[in-house]
Amino acid sequence: MTKVKTIGLIILAIIAAGLVLPQKFSMPVEGTTNSSYNSKSFWYYPWGKSVTHKGIDIFAKEGTNVVSSTSGLVVYCGQLNLGGNVVLVLGPKWRFHYYAHMETIRTSIFSWAKRGEVIGTVGSSGNAAGKPPHLHYAIMTGIPYF
Repeated sequence: MTKVKTIGLIILAIIAAGLVLPQKFSMPVEGTTNSSYNSKSFWYYPWGKSVTHKGIDIFAKEGTNVVSSTSGLVVYCGQLNLGGNVVLVLGPKWRFHYYAHMETIRTSIFSWAKRGEVIGTVGSSGNAAGKPPHLHYAIMTGIPYF
């Protein structure tokens, strides 16, 4: 078998593994439950805009631990204009878990985050400055759900 075919098979195996890994979730803010966020926060309310928010806001005391909701590879951590201090974790099913507005980041790029491991703390960075501390959490995918 040629080197190119071997590399291709390895890549296919990695992609397939990502699709079949079990996906277990935890709430991303310590001490919260599924009822700790307002299901209507999928919209920009109360921030004054009428477009889709694409995530949920989990309000908590500033400095509360943010934990990885699923195991995965940290593919980005740093600052973005809107999100402030953010962490992006690539988890099972090739889904990206986005954590934004954190006060602190307690992980590093290309590290492995275990489900329930502290990756930062709740804050109000980015465009959440001056608003109540919260974690903006979203799950995104580049591959269609199935």
